[in-house]
Amino acid sequence: MLKITALPDVPRWAALAAHAVPWVTLPSGLWRVALVAGLPVAAQEQRGTGEAVYVLMLSLVSEVLALLTLGLVREWGETVPGWVPVLGGRQVPTMAAVAPALLGAVGLFGLLGWAIYVQIAGLGSESGVTDGTAQTALIVLCYIPLIAWPPLLTAVALAYYRRRTACASPEAA
Repeated sequence: MLKITALPDVPRWAALAAHAVPWVTLPSGLWRVALVAGLPVAAQEQRGTGEAVYVLMLSLVSEVLALLTLGLVREWGETVPGWVPVLGGRQVPTMAAVAPALLGAVGLFGLLGWAIYVQIAGLGSESGVTDGTAQTALIVLCYIPLIAWPPLLTAVALAYYRRRTACASPEAA
């Protein structure tokens, strides 16, 4: 059984949601790695080195950003770790965590909405993604979990905000 670690005042649902985010981004990242590795996961096209590096970096950056969601339920999201030069040991301002998280969620909602629209409208049919093959099913299975990323991130960011501002307000005492 997976151990879900979070600060004691984090609601259980928020800890579970934060820990789910890296898992919902993982299938698409693994699919992209398989694509670059030349595995038969999509219509085969000649890809240059630059495109391969871009695809791998997209996977890496996506996973790192997903892992940052854990900071919204763990200590390092409230206090900068001591090993960080200059800032180590300082408290993270609430909005310094919440604003990028919510902006990221808005960006993800827009990006995923656009991608879904492109596929439904048939604009992406020349890419081989809508041809009804087993490869298409694999792509769908790997990318469908991404739909959960923006709402999960939004919920965790709002829980972080509520928890941090409730602790700071005099009415909470």
